[in-house]
Amino acid sequence: MHRNRNQSIFIILSLLIVVVMGFFFKYYTGPAYQWFNDYGAAVFYEIFWCLFAFWFARSRAAVIQIPLWVFVITCILELLQLWHPPLLEEIRTTLIGKLLLGTTFAWWDFPHYALGCVLGWLWLRQLQGIGYAKRSQG
Repeated sequence: MHRNRNQSIFIILSLLIVVVMGFFFKYYTGPAYQWFNDYGAAVFYEIFWCLFAFWFARSRAAVIQIPLWVFVITCILELLQLWHPPLLEEIRTTLIGKLLLGTTFAWWDFPHYALGCVLGWLWLRQLQGIGYAKRSQG
């Protein structure tokens, strides 16, 4: 598949923005910090994974499939937080393990995952448009 340079640049910039905002929300200490730390950061987590997957699969079909799969996989990871085998607990003690697998199950994560995937889908549509516009001009 032809990789559009402008689209690649926008994906990288998008990833940088989402990572910075995700960490800002995760470690924010101002008013309503609990929502930002627990749920706002989850929205950016979903968008990040949508963008990351889009880097590898940029088709029109991927724009729809990626957010759906990100939602399903992160919901499974959330449910895994109810399970505490020694191996998962060991992974969760590391920063990467905490960020990727989480540590505490919360039902309220699910609507925020859905919101993040909808926003991720909208973001991917915009990025797909950049790639499509470039190809149609050439």
